[in-house]
Amino acid sequence: MLLTTDTKTPTGTLYLIADEHILIGAGFRSYEDLFERMDVEDSSRKVSAVKSIPIISDLIADYFDGDISALGGIQVRQPGAEFSQAVWKVMRKIPPGKTMSYADLAKRAGSPDAVRAAGTACGRNLIAPIIPCHRVVKTGGALGNYGYGLEVKEWLLRHEGALK
Repeated sequence: MLLTTDTKTPTGTLYLIADEHILIGAGFRSYEDLFERMDVEDSSRKVSAVKSIPIISDLIADYFDGDISALGGIQVRQPGAEFSQAVWKVMRKIPPGKTMSYADLAKRAGSPDAVRAAGTACGRNLIAPIIPCHRVVKTGGALGNYGYGLEVKEWLLRHEGALK
């Protein structure tokens, strides 16, 4: 059974979907948005709405309360091709307060020429901001895109100290 909960944040409501203690969906739009993008195997499972998800809800609250490294303690799982999985793994290694260019992301994920594919993997990330696609920027430092809006990306980067 999947667990769902939402939490109020300074950037809006964050919707969470977990398979026990593993986060499989997180985002600032809606549960429907997350379920539509999930694997059919997961999206067709029974769902239980809960007040909070053990460990996960606490770590997310800690992050928004100022412990910018707290999200690293959350286990995640999402469907995706091998290169997307590599991109998401690299993203999780970007320290809070730091950013990485799409070009560097592609290179570290094993395909230096796959900059667009790295951007696509960012856009398909189903577990934001825990898999921190907000820390990926254009070469030269411009913020680039963010599926939940540039104001949310900018807030998250300021919160983590990557922007002044």
